[in-house]
Amino acid sequence: MLDDEQARELAARFPVLRRTVGDKPLVYLDSGATSQRPEAVLSAEQTFLTQSYAAVHRGAHTLAVEATDAFEDARRTVAQFVGAEEREVVWTSNATEAINLVTYAMSNATAGSNGAGPDSRRFALAPGDEILVTESEHHANLVPWQELCARTGATLRWVPVDDDGLLRMDTLDDLVGERTKVIAFTHVSNVTGAVNNVAAFVAAAKRVGALTVLDACQSVPHLPVDFHALDVDFAAFSGHKMLGPTGIGVLYGRGELLDSLPTFLTGGSMITSVTMERSEYLPAPTRFEAGTQRISQAVALAAAVRFLTDVGMDKVAAWEAHLGQRLAVGVSQLPGVRLVGPRPGQERVGLASVSVEGVHSHDVGQLLDVAGVAVRVGHHCAQPLHRRLGLTATTRASTYLYNTTDDVDRFLEELSGVRRYFRVDD
Repeated sequence: MLDDEQARELAARFPVLRRTVGDKPLVYLDSGATSQRPEAVLSAEQTFLTQSYAAVHRGAHTLAVEATDAFEDARRTVAQFVGAEEREVVWTSNATEAINLVTYAMSNATAGSNGAGPDSRRFALAPGDEILVTESEHHANLVPWQELCARTGATLRWVPVDDDGLLRMDTLDDLVGERTKVIAFTHVSNVTGAVNNVAAFVAAAKRVGALTVLDACQSVPHLPVDFHALDVDFAAFSGHKMLGPTGIGVLYGRGELLDSLPTFLTGGSMITSVTMERSEYLPAPTRFEAGTQRISQAVALAAAVRFLTDVGMDKVAAWEAHLGQRLAVGVSQLPGVRLVGPRPGQERVGLASVSVEGVHSHDVGQLLDVAGVAVRVGHHCAQPLHRRLGLTATTRASTYLYNTTDDVDRFLEELSGVRRYFRVDD
């Protein structure tokens, strides 16, 4: 596990963390939304852009070769980081696009797309088929499945949550049946910080031959993750939540599944031959990467992965679990403040969402910002979960490897004065 001194040393490598907000040192507790980037990542992208930038997979000149090598080396680096093969990593713009890729490809399988591979009918849906999600999903892993159901006539079902926002896993077996075709679920909740039981979902899916789709946006940046070991069929995550840039995400898919999955976007770069009547497509993953790619972003994401690898994901996970418990314990001791998710002592990542009685989360966030503490406010793209908990919004503090116990304590100190400031503590 890291310690405060090591976390401060890491923070010194992130330029933005040196700044102040007003006259207050910045305490950045919004990494669950977007993490900051170390100098090594900024430098890697700048070096590529100023020395080797060119289109990939197209030119024969020196810059094009160097760019292609860097682009594919990035794929290899990221694949190794998540326990995958190179051919199982598809570049996307973000995790939202990655999940939409799967849902639209399944639509194309249902329609009989020309871009379908062998055994593509396994992705087709019919009225009466079922897709299972959870009540705690981010909208990016809910709305695309709603739309797929609307296009195909399939039925959407979901695993409910309890009063703390934790999944009612006791309902899983009753919800999974012979018509279940997909089970899509988050690895770590972006609201509660709970780490969900992937093995239980995978076992339920295998029992009926359903596909599993994992939202790994809050797990890949914070936990050691091996998709082969988890045994999921598809997974999605974003670069900007793991020290990388925006505009780059990853869809992981089992090699044999990607080879059969119909194409989503079509055009240049993903074809082998084109006539006026029809086209033939390259194998995965290139068949899913139409058009000019996110080249410098992929290079920067690989640099972020190397940074995290050098630190050690086991150490990152242990440190954030420690910070998460400090958050949970501290919040639970504040009168009039409700902690969402696992209770103190229960497993959680370094994230805590809270509701302050009598004060809207936006007002809480603004008051914290005046004190230099940056947090996320709102429904965190999880409206159904908040509605189930009787909340319109929460205030979320989320840590990363560059945060210290002092950062957590500053958040707790400022949070403790919110109700007094707004005169609702009587």
